[in-house]
Amino acid sequence: MVSLDDAEEFLWLNARLIDRLRFEHLFRGGDPTRVVTALRPYRNPDGGFGNALEPDLRGPHSQPVPVDLALFLLDEAGALGSDTTGSDLVRGILDYLSSITRPDGGVPFVLPSALRSPHAPWWQVEERLPGALNPTGSLLGHLHKNGVRDAWIDRATAFCWRGIEALTQTSPYEVRAVLFFLERVPDRERAEQAWRTFGPMILAGGHVALDPQADGEVTSPLAVAPRPASLARSLFSAEVIDSHLDALAAAQQPDGGWGFTFASWTPITTPEWRGWATIEALVTLRDNGRL
Repeated sequence: MVSLDDAEEFLWLNARLIDRLRFEHLFRGGDPTRVVTALRPYRNPDGGFGNALEPDLRGPHSQPVPVDLALFLLDEAGALGSDTTGSDLVRGILDYLSSITRPDGGVPFVLPSALRSPHAPWWQVEERLPGALNPTGSLLGHLHKNGVRDAWIDRATAFCWRGIEALTQTSPYEVRAVLFFLERVPDRERAEQAWRTFGPMILAGGHVALDPQADGEVTSPLAVAPRPASLARSLFSAEVIDSHLDALAAAQQPDGGWGFTFASWTPITTPEWRGWATIEALVTLRDNGRL
């Protein structure tokens, strides 16, 4: 039996302020504008976000993935559309994304400035800095969902269509970015056509662990299809989804929080990522009628 009270106590004791405020908003009726206020210190003068909003990038410099996280948090707080408390942040984000977009129309996964500060060893900079579906597709998913319009969005959307339709294989993190895009892009007919090719690619590549007891850094079906209405939910039987929901509920630890499956490379990232994972678990369980 999942204990929301135990999860709350875990977050009080371990999580970052912004994640504690997210919990208050999502599960206790708290004011979402406080989440937006807590997000602002992670913002840089260039409109981007850094400052360890992504826990594995400890430096101050703006990076694409922390910007993606910022858009996620703004969306979660209902502050991503026009005339919201986050509208000025969105304008700055669009200016920042335009400034780092590559000639192909996409945003790189990581910029060289990450190397100037402590960072997890898996953050490697590619020499030519190509645009990447991860995180460009995810960034666009948040913006399309909220009806944001901008010239950068049009250009990046064209990049994603070209990239997705050229795919012959994929990877777990790319899967999630592509799904975010396909679920929310306005051209539904083209999205459904792309899904007919991309969906089977997910299972054929072995990117999702169907066994809920699988060890190591694995991707659960709930990671790619967290809600009943998720585009990728059709890839999995009801029995598989139920078994993973059972396992997720049972994974609440004695201290009230949830863990994560990837490596922790410096001590501070463990409670930071556990705070994020705990809210992610609670939201998934709630959205599937398990909370």
